[in-house]
Amino acid sequence: MARTNRQYIVVGLGRFGRAIAETLCEAGEEVLGVDMNMDLVENMRDRITQAVQMDAMDREAMTALGVKDFDVAFVTMGSDIRASGTITLMLKELGVRRVIAKAHDDFHGRMLEKLGADEVLFPERDMGRRIAHNLVSGSIIDYLELSPTYSMAEVRPMREWIGKSLEDLSLRSSRGINIIAIKHGEDVDPMPRPETVIREEDVLLVVARDDTLARMAR
Repeated sequence: MARTNRQYIVVGLGRFGRAIAETLCEAGEEVLGVDMNMDLVENMRDRITQAVQMDAMDREAMTALGVKDFDVAFVTMGSDIRASGTITLMLKELGVRRVIAKAHDDFHGRMLEKLGADEVLFPERDMGRRIAHNLVSGSIIDYLELSPTYSMAEVRPMREWIGKSLEDLSLRSSRGINIIAIKHGEDVDPMPRPETVIREEDVLLVVARDDTLARMAR
């Protein structure tokens, strides 16, 4: 019987690669993750179909892995231009049907296209445009990775914040939370002042460490 789900390989298990791999696996697809970092590989072993620690620029090793049998490959190490370019070219030469690569900037993206990428992703650029569009339209984002430790997120105010001003709360100094915009119904305040009072129905756009955001989520 022919298989009904597709097979994916995700090269690079940083935060972007992990998100892709986990989402595909949750959707019932078969996902192989590859990374040089053993800690990242171990972290993904129980979350996706298979995770392998290896150098994805090793042509013989990738051939032995059977990458030609995969339907789609994601190359997600956008900041390492040499590695992403080499791996993209190699995957196409080895017969992967579709290669989707993450680019750091426009120059990197053009290079990946010339090396055979079927699709190029610009997550930082595209998310930046989404932020601007959504702030103008009144719909604030859910989540944006700014760095390995800091993110931007849309949050509901905690109960103890309601009815207090930003100056009273001093969230930046006391908790490391920087409120950069507040949505009141259909209106967005992109530059809240210290005297701005938080209301129960508000939606806050904040920047904070990932562990701080995780505590807020709980």
